[in-house]
Amino acid sequence: MLAGSNIRVVIKSLIISYGITGMLLLFTAFLLYKLEPEQSLVSVGILVIYVLSSFFGGLLAGKGIQNRKFLWGLLTGTLYFLLLLLASWTLGGGIHSKVSEIVTTMLLCLGGGMLGGMLS
Repeated sequence: MLAGSNIRVVIKSLIISYGITGMLLLFTAFLLYKLEPEQSLVSVGILVIYVLSSFFGGLLAGKGIQNRKFLWGLLTGTLYFLLLLLASWTLGGGIHSKVSEIVTTMLLCLGGGMLGGMLS
């Protein structure tokens, strides 16, 4: 495949990943409204959503590109995290998380994307 088509596959994978994120976050917001769980449970739920979304993005990128799948999954997970960080920074007026939380989220997103690519 040509490099341009690889980029299109990654962009399409990211769009689908963010669609999954949006749907799962809406579902989580509904559960929060109905169940009022503890903050720690909410934080874990959000991390799981990020991992699942980056996993499916990596899976789609690997299926679409068919060579070096784990690297394309890793790239997809990286871009997913960077766009997530950028959105948090611009919409939230800065980043208000601890560095350890940011690094943990980054590693989970990168790992989820790479695992998705590997399993594609």
